[in-house]
Amino acid sequence: MKMKEKISIEEFDNKKFKIRFVEEDDNRKAILTHYLHNYRNGVKKHYEKDAIEYLNQIVEYKNHEEKLNLVSDVALQQLLFEVENVPFPTPENYTFKFIDLFAGIGGFRLALQNLGGKCVFTSEWDENAKKTYRANFGETPFGDITKEYTKDYIPSDFQVLCAGFPCQAFSIAGYRKGFHDTRGTLFFDIEKIVEKHRPKVVFLENVKNLVSHDNGNTFKIIIEILEEKLGYKTYTKVLNSSTHANVPQNRERIFIVAFDPKQVTNHNNFKFPEPIPLTKTIHDVLEKGKQAEYLYYKKNHPYYPELEKTITSKDTIYQWRRVYVRENKNNMCPTLTANMGAGGHNVPLILDDYGIRKLTPKECFAFQGYPVDKYILPNISNSGLYMQAGNSVTTTLIERIANEILKTL
Repeated sequence: MKMKEKISIEEFDNKKFKIRFVEEDDNRKAILTHYLHNYRNGVKKHYEKDAIEYLNQIVEYKNHEEKLNLVSDVALQQLLFEVENVPFPTPENYTFKFIDLFAGIGGFRLALQNLGGKCVFTSEWDENAKKTYRANFGETPFGDITKEYTKDYIPSDFQVLCAGFPCQAFSIAGYRKGFHDTRGTLFFDIEKIVEKHRPKVVFLENVKNLVSHDNGNTFKIIIEILEEKLGYKTYTKVLNSSTHANVPQNRERIFIVAFDPKQVTNHNNFKFPEPIPLTKTIHDVLEKGKQAEYLYYKKNHPYYPELEKTITSKDTIYQWRRVYVRENKNNMCPTLTANMGAGGHNVPLILDDYGIRKLTPKECFAFQGYPVDKYILPNISNSGLYMQAGNSVTTTLIERIANEILKTL
């Protein structure tokens, strides 16, 4: 085989190649990587027919366009190596299966894999998040979960549904049995998947404001749908990363854990994890030494006089709030947000030995519990990485809750 007769998943993004397929086939890379990721277990059969067809199309394209002599078996082995040679491969001896919806950069997946879980389906619409996800887990997530042809790829056999879904208001117009209408919202897609597949557990995360959103109507309807329509038993709690995950970030989130009582008769044994001492400080997370020059504020910056006057301690993280600096007196990182890399709002700032600077993307991921010594940050803009960190879950907190779920199962 000639050296050039090689194939890589990266090539599938090439415009010349993509133009040969209709828009609805955007899931092809997801199908193929899900097939490859499950190649050594029974789940591969779920994706096999479409994956083999797609692989043959790719080989045909490569041989025709690049005058290669690549054969399908060789291409399969090359792609298999690429998908398996990642920082966080699937556990060989997994004990349960889960799906990862609105997956972002894989915070749920990382946590559940650490506990012996096998992810059999994942979806995420953001293209940059997909790149980060694939770099670390070897899989490209499926795309728009609101589309039926995407939902159709969910395997039937899994025990846990995970989702950090966006918060949206629901219609107050009632329908049969008095339930409120969730159509047009992303929770509706979770509802349909739960109704069809009946997983043992539904594990949801959202912003704390979900509880009070639309005067409490949104949260009330979610619980009503889960309990009264779908027949699940729900447990909910607001937890903080700083009190429950030993992460020095002040981040409150609402967690919903719902069990199917027919499959999990002892569901009332479930308890959310207890608080644990916060032994880590921001200095356990912040990188040592001087960072990239562009992260530091120059003395001629219009905000610099205000920053210099207020940012005086090296033991806390400040926050630039468009027109003023907010000091976090608890000496923790403030809640990381998706917009912290854009428009000068909610920007976390620190004072180090070299000046006043923004957090690095790597530090933001570390404040979300990611093992940054292994976790790959792909080559995308810093603003994109800040958004990914701000949108993510604190993966170590997810792991503690998931551990309590598994004890109950």
